[in-house]
Amino acid sequence: MDLRCDSVRVVGLIAVVFAAACFVSFPSVSSRAQSGAFDLAGKSFDPFQSAGGKIVVLIFVRTDCPVSNRYAPTIQRLSEEHSSKAAFWLVYPSKAETAELIRKHGREYGYKIPALRDPQHVLVKESHAEITPEVAVFDAARKLVYHGRIDNLYEDIGRARTTATTHELEAAISAALSGKSLTADSAHAVGCYISDLE
Repeated sequence: MDLRCDSVRVVGLIAVVFAAACFVSFPSVSSRAQSGAFDLAGKSFDPFQSAGGKIVVLIFVRTDCPVSNRYAPTIQRLSEEHSSKAAFWLVYPSKAETAELIRKHGREYGYKIPALRDPQHVLVKESHAEITPEVAVFDAARKLVYHGRIDNLYEDIGRARTTATTHELEAAISAALSGKSLTADSAHAVGCYISDLE
């Protein structure tokens, strides 16, 4: 009788442990799948794996941010100039911006750079991004080399220079390609706060 009870207890204990293991493992897989960036087809996408050994440049933008939109020609020019050695992605951190809205935005501003949605702000956090527009440059080893403004065209919201006198994104790309360190690995950006998003 005691032997039977012990057997029942052991089987019960094994069942509890197995169920607990399943409970712990499945949600972690699910949450990982739901917490990454997505391409405009809605598929989970990792820009670092897709860079093919190039350095990675993430540019955080919004469709409704006037400062982001003013930088569109500069962003497009830099991506074309460095396309052989750097992989560029536009990253949209707003949950409200649908794939269709992003496609429309790309057409309106002449973007040829691939776009990603980052509704859970996974790339935002990895890049320490706070503003749109803001850039993050990662070297080929996925080390964050620089994050911050593209250049110093904007002194503040509504206050812009005629032309930029410093070019932080270009300097960061050069540093990442050459393996050199920057004097400053970040510079405050001017634009629309990501924290204001839903």
